[in-house]
Amino acid sequence: MRRAGWRVQATLPRDWVVHCQSVGSGHKALVYLGRYLYRGVLPEKDILGDRNGLITFRIRDNSGAEQIQSLPGAEFLWMLLRHVLPKRFRRARDYGLLHGNSHKLLQVVQLLLRVVLPDPWRPQPKPPIRCPHCGGVMEIVAVRVREINPAPA
Repeated sequence: MRRAGWRVQATLPRDWVVHCQSVGSGHKALVYLGRYLYRGVLPEKDILGDRNGLITFRIRDNSGAEQIQSLPGAEFLWMLLRHVLPKRFRRARDYGLLHGNSHKLLQVVQLLLRVVLPDPWRPQPKPPIRCPHCGGVMEIVAVRVREINPAPA
């Protein structure tokens, strides 16, 4: 920072006081963090458990492969909080042409620049599921999802 010529305001305190208090098992703290961080870092559904101070969660690496990882509570919170933006910072996707409500503006810009977009790819409809006995069309009325149990660390 000094080489770049940046300076820190002198009003910043030299000593920082950290106020910590027990949150019991941590379940409510995990629910709270999951609600506020689910879109950015780790969805709440990917936090699988909290046992003996270890938080077990599911992540996807750069290749898209799923991994289940366990970290001590403090390390897990540090990993999450590294992704929280400082005050007054905003995510870029919430502004300008990347904003969710800017579809019309984006279409106007594409029209002015004469951008020709290819037709969107539409998946082929899946053939109906047929009964193996009578050949009639079957209807799905329920789906059973297999529960994933994390491997012990």
